[in-house]
Amino acid sequence: KGSVEVILPDTVSSTRYVEFDAPYLKESFQKAGLKASQYVVQNALGSDATQFSDAQTDITKGATVLVVDALDSGVGAHIESYAKAHGVPVIDYDRLVLGGQRKYYVSFNNVQVGKLIGQGMVSCVAAWGVKKPQLIVMKGAPTDNNATLFAQGYNAVLAPHFSSGWKDVSNPAGTWDPPTALSEFQQQYTAHPNINAALIPNDENGAPIIHYLQNKGIKPKTFPTTGQDATLTGLQNILSGYQCGTVYKPIYLEAQAAAALAMYVRASATPPASLLNGKTLDPQTKTEVASVLLTPTWVTTANMNSTVIADRFVPASQLCKGKYKAQCAAAGITS
Repeated sequence: KGSVEVILPDTVSSTRYVEFDAPYLKESFQKAGLKASQYVVQNALGSDATQFSDAQTDITKGATVLVVDALDSGVGAHIESYAKAHGVPVIDYDRLVLGGQRKYYVSFNNVQVGKLIGQGMVSCVAAWGVKKPQLIVMKGAPTDNNATLFAQGYNAVLAPHFSSGWKDVSNPAGTWDPPTALSEFQQQYTAHPNINAALIPNDENGAPIIHYLQNKGIKPKTFPTTGQDATLTGLQNILSGYQCGTVYKPIYLEAQAAAALAMYVRASATPPASLLNGKTLDPQTKTEVASVLLTPTWVTTANMNSTVIADRFVPASQLCKGKYKAQCAAAGITS
């Protein structure tokens, strides 16, 4: 009974929420058999107040399940406390709410996401022949538990390399705001012009940094950078030799998993173990949250065609325009 209400966080930290999550979630609820009146997919547009207000309104209108990708754990915990007081279960979507009272969690294995970013950097440094790597290691927003998990993954990969010759030059505070990320990078690059590689946790943050490096005259395949989310710009930066790779997360699988889980919760039924395939620790409450954890993939020119293109995550017709047409052909990318 009742409706399923999804509240996405913003349109800035990643283009994914508008381009992929919203349409995939709507499609998944439709395929699960819900009528248009039985689900809503909203976006808080970067406002904690809006996200909490949306949750209140949804519950007042008869929502029996909330699927929330919280802007931060503060507003997430506030939403979950309010929902619990009104008898409405919450599914954390993509980001775990620290100190929250959610029932389940749906995401990718985020430590593994970080490991793939770290391993991608290591492989790229070797492939591009970077001598004496001098890294700036960037992070996502400190308020985002996923950013913490990503860092846990890539720091573990990088640690032995820093112990055996690589130099950890700088570790800025972290952000998911691309202009702020660019400012962080510019400050550190000015202070440490010896930096010759940048571990960047997503494509959105990387795009303005790569543009800045290009304007500085940096040549292709000489200054490794990393990314995540398989955005159009990120993939084009990979093709042009300015980004080593990107972590691809098939968001349609995450949306389908969230919809499937929501259907069980809406029916007050216990989801099967085949769906709930893991547990995630909430370090604040010291509780293990039953989770759906999906598998990410590191994408380079070698497997771009068999992953993001094959899944139609990014159409080849968009990716391979203009100057990227020849680079697509060299990578074996076909429409």
